[in-house]
Amino acid sequence: MVAGEPGVGKSTLLLEAADKFARAGSKPRKVLYISGEESAEQIGIRARRIGVNAETLLIADETDLAVLLGHVEDVDPDLLIVDSVQTIASAELDGRAGGVAQVHEVTQVLTRAAKGRRMPLLLIGQSTRENSVAGPRSLEHLVDTVLTFEGDRGTPLRLLRANKNRYGPADEVACFEQADDGLRQVTDPSALFRSQRDQAIPGTCIAITLEGRRALLVEVQALTTTSPGNNPMRRTTGFDNARAAMLIAVTERAARLKLWDKDVYLATVAGAKISDPGADLAMCLAITSAARDSALPIDLVAIGEVALSGDVRPVPGLNQRLSEAARIGFKTALVPKGTRLPSGVKDLRLIEVSSLADAVNAI
Repeated sequence: MVAGEPGVGKSTLLLEAADKFARAGSKPRKVLYISGEESAEQIGIRARRIGVNAETLLIADETDLAVLLGHVEDVDPDLLIVDSVQTIASAELDGRAGGVAQVHEVTQVLTRAAKGRRMPLLLIGQSTRENSVAGPRSLEHLVDTVLTFEGDRGTPLRLLRANKNRYGPADEVACFEQADDGLRQVTDPSALFRSQRDQAIPGTCIAITLEGRRALLVEVQALTTTSPGNNPMRRTTGFDNARAAMLIAVTERAARLKLWDKDVYLATVAGAKISDPGADLAMCLAITSAARDSALPIDLVAIGEVALSGDVRPVPGLNQRLSEAARIGFKTALVPKGTRLPSGVKDLRLIEVSSLADAVNAI
């Protein structure tokens, strides 16, 4: 099952996957694409726009489960795609399409049919704001793999994330860029999340986050201004508000800043969303840099979780993060105490810190 918010590009992703599957192998393979959301004509327009034209890719629009199963019986496809499971309904069950009972029944019938025919089945499902599959939790138990397709509508970047996988790792992430002619794989997503400049500016610091097994460089930006009112604002884009407020308070104490009368704004580049605590240190240093109006070295990255006490703690995947920093060309890394360079990395200097105060003094 592939889940995602409306408009994120799930149908485009699976249309392209269907086209490649139909063309793969020594002989063409039949793919049946059933849509309950769009007409076959609408899907055809999108397919032509993104260059999908395999002769053995068959498209139908249908919302009745019995008719859908009839199409499967007639075509005997090598791959079945249903877009989306929330739009299909069984006449044998009361309730509207998309209801809990209908979604569970449709998914159960389709998975049973797929297993009986030894036929791969791809289901598209809508997701909630928390990027979990909309509908009963039992849906995730009925399928072998659950993928979420995520992305901000304001940016072209899309992440395909494996949340469950019975036959492989469940922490893989693939990156795509949405364009007019379809989705393009992004081989170096780190380039999307950092600004390209030749000169360091105050209020910026590079963090290295982990998305699944992939290390990504993300630029953290901070701005502090004198508040015109008695209640200074704390605004964030791409961060958890509660954690950002905590880190602002920790930074104020550790760096001996006066932020009680300042509005503080935090953001990421290109709409990146950060939940990785490994970016804490970079966020705190960006705030310090903005408040002091003093730029950090342009070749510096910061990795580490910052506790309420101000301690800088190790985070998972340090070797991957440092290897990615060295690959991009960074020369200095602020890291938790006890960190060692991974094998094969030579041109990266580590500055070990045990607290945020140490990190502030080091820069």
